[in-house]
Amino acid sequence: MFMHKKMVCGLIAAALVTACATPDSTTSPTPTRGPNLGVTPSAAMLAAMDTSIPPSGAGLPAGSGTVAQGEKVYAAKCETCHGPKGAGKPADPLVGGIGSLASGKAMRTVGSYWPYATTFFDYVRRAMPTNAPQTLSNDEVYAVTAYVLNLNGIVPEAAVMNAQTLPQVKMPNRDGFVDYSRK
Repeated sequence: MFMHKKMVCGLIAAALVTACATPDSTTSPTPTRGPNLGVTPSAAMLAAMDTSIPPSGAGLPAGSGTVAQGEKVYAAKCETCHGPKGAGKPADPLVGGIGSLASGKAMRTVGSYWPYATTFFDYVRRAMPTNAPQTLSNDEVYAVTAYVLNLNGIVPEAAVMNAQTLPQVKMPNRDGFVDYSRK
């Protein structure tokens, strides 16, 4: 499942780069002479876009963040959409619902639904905040991840998330998905 997602993202990224690349471009997908459809992206362009993080945590960037730091980042950049302490409104809640998926009243939150802390980190890094995606520093993403995991009771208040500790986090729904790439 996760390999499939990565493959799809890679194909989309390659298509976008191809659509925007110029023949002499090596790092920027910004067009300068039109879309140049059919131009093959360089290895450097693809490497710059291949930032996905699998469940194993391979490729996690340098940096770290604490729950306390994450609370500050969350208040400044996330709370407007996800509400105080991840309660939701106007966007989805991030907290609660652990054990609810099979109840008939499922809540899909970070604590109840996400199978891996590393893929949550990856999503936040790529897509948040929605009004300015990919603007959070690696330290901010680690911190917000620590804060949201703490709000869900998954990591303690003293937790520090980084490339070594994040893959070790056991999410409540880790066994709720089937990873067909391992079969």
